Amino acid sequence: MTWSEMQPLLSAACLDTLYMVGWSTVYAVLGGLPLGVLLVLTGEGGLLRNGPVNKVTGAVVNVGRSLPFFILMIALIPFSTLVVGTSIGPTAAVVPLAVSAVPFFARLVETAVREVDDGLVEAVQAMGGSTWTVVRKTLLPQALPSLVAGLTTTVIALIGYSAMAGAVGGGGLGNLAKTYGYQRFETDLMLITVVLLIVLVSAVQLAGDLVVRALARRGRSGTGPVRKRRLRAAR
Repeated sequence: MTWSEMQPLLSAACLDTLYMVGWSTVYAVLGGLPLGVLLVLTGEGGLLRNGPVNKVTGAVVNVGRSLPFFILMIALIPFSTLVVGTSIGPTAAVVPLAVSAVPFFARLVETAVREVDDGLVEAVQAMGGSTWTVVRKTLLPQALPSLVAGLTTTVIALIGYSAMAGAVGGGGLGNLAKTYGYQRFETDLMLITVVLLIVLVSAVQLAGDLVVRALARRGRSGTGPVRKRRLRAAR
């Protein structure tokens, strides 16, 4: 297969992979962020301490994380068909990708938020800040570097999952590697697909690291007078 023949296939596959990873990342943030914060708030020493809610939420997250993605993807075929009207293609693959990413990211959010200094939370509460104020003004801003690092890890995991989804009809680079690289013995195309996945993962990791370092520097410069202004703003 010549380069002119491979190029449109590779372009379409890359777009499908970006589509799957992009949308599943959005849903992971929308679902995993509040879920992770809820685990912290309802846990031991949390502002909304509630044992039953915490245990149920933790159990749901653990079940979601424990299922291998391949099995989860097959189990969700009826649900994917119900939601998007089909069980094949990039849009259908977004459903299991999002379902697997939400509990994964939720645990990373929980870990990041728990690292926030309790003294800052107590200071905001002493000034009359509500639970929502503590979350919005203290927990999330202070945990932002760790949250971005966790999101970077989630996106990289989703890239791997998307390749797996593509191998069973989800489209993207995984489908291209299986259809042409494996079934038609197009070794050159297979190698290019692998290189593209490596480049994509490396680019995501590099971008995530740069953002984390920038946020960390800004956080260190926010001590002293800036922190006092933040605490006053949290009233």
